[in-house]
Amino acid sequence: MGIEQKIYIAASRIAGRGVYAKRHIKQEEPILRCRGDIITLEQALARPVDGYPLQVTQRTYLDLLEPAVFVNHSCNPNAGIRGLVLTALTPIVQDTEIFYDYSTTMDEDYWTLRCACGTAQCRGIVTDFKYLPPDLQEKYLRLNIVQDFIVSQRQTLREALA
Repeated sequence: MGIEQKIYIAASRIAGRGVYAKRHIKQEEPILRCRGDIITLEQALARPVDGYPLQVTQRTYLDLLEPAVFVNHSCNPNAGIRGLVLTALTPIVQDTEIFYDYSTTMDEDYWTLRCACGTAQCRGIVTDFKYLPPDLQEKYLRLNIVQDFIVSQRQTLREALA
């Protein structure tokens, strides 16, 4: 089933527009594939604040296209990005906004965002994965929703410290 049959874009209570489930989405079901132009860190830093490129390596980003560019952040996400595929972490009811935790894709020390998710788990600021509480890092790693380059860096650091 194509993404056009799974999602739609509408106004969001969090920011601008958001991506919503057009129908019930099952846990672990792929929702959409992130697409866009590959850009460098320098190009990402020169972008307007509302650009929100997706970090895919330490110095490489994907300048997201619709609909992925409209997926908002939540500190209590119902989806996560595995590779470049947004995947449901929980069953998502029709007409529910779909969120992922932006911190699972960030390791740059250049960018932060004031969080507006309003959930009980809200951290107040969105920043790099390494600054998340250790238990939340472990949860996201178990769910396999942390970008591969971040996982590799953690492993390299652990091996160096061993």
